[in-house]
Amino acid sequence: MKKVQLGLLAKLDIRWNRKSVKSAESGREVLADGRVKYWIRHDTIKGVFPKMLVWWFQHLEGDIEYEGKIYNRYHVWHPEDHVHVSYEKRKPDGSVGPGAVLRIVEYLGRKKNYLVNVVSPIEKLDEEGFIHNPKLYGFLPIARMEYSFKESAEGTRYENCLIVGWKGFSFKLLRPIFEFLFFDNQHGFYWIKHNIEEVGQFESFLPDLYRKENENLR
Repeated sequence: MKKVQLGLLAKLDIRWNRKSVKSAESGREVLADGRVKYWIRHDTIKGVFPKMLVWWFQHLEGDIEYEGKIYNRYHVWHPEDHVHVSYEKRKPDGSVGPGAVLRIVEYLGRKKNYLVNVVSPIEKLDEEGFIHNPKLYGFLPIARMEYSFKESAEGTRYENCLIVGWKGFSFKLLRPIFEFLFFDNQHGFYWIKHNIEEVGQFESFLPDLYRKENENLR
């Protein structure tokens, strides 16, 4: 993995649409293959449509003008927890989609023991949803992120989940130890909280950003 900023950033003092955990349905379940699934059905993201979400995940790098100032756009997406995002690898034509690889650094709940520092190959990215597969230390495939987008009159019905672990008997056997050492229920709660907050924040900046950066394409 390329060397990037890992330390916590100062909180951005900006307006943001910080939705509460209670604004969404969420939960935890153990799958038949032994993996653990944390899931969220978000409140409708008003004014944000699937084509905007696809565009956003293809354009995570760079800055944004927000409330009259210039900020890193990934930091605006979550003003407290986000540290770094980049494309570790793009498709041969320079675009972002299946085959590209994300590099993500963030702290769930700003807690130093809940550091996310992964590379994550993109498996799917279209108006139906987004799937990527985080690898710890760049090579250990221990998680799967699945997103579903459904357009509505108001915006997007957005669901997503984090599936922790690997398929096979070994994880079923080791799951209690794995959860104790690496990803317990409290860690899962902070992932849910973080995700609800960042998804709600889309309403504050994404429609304007999408219009500004795509106005010449009409």
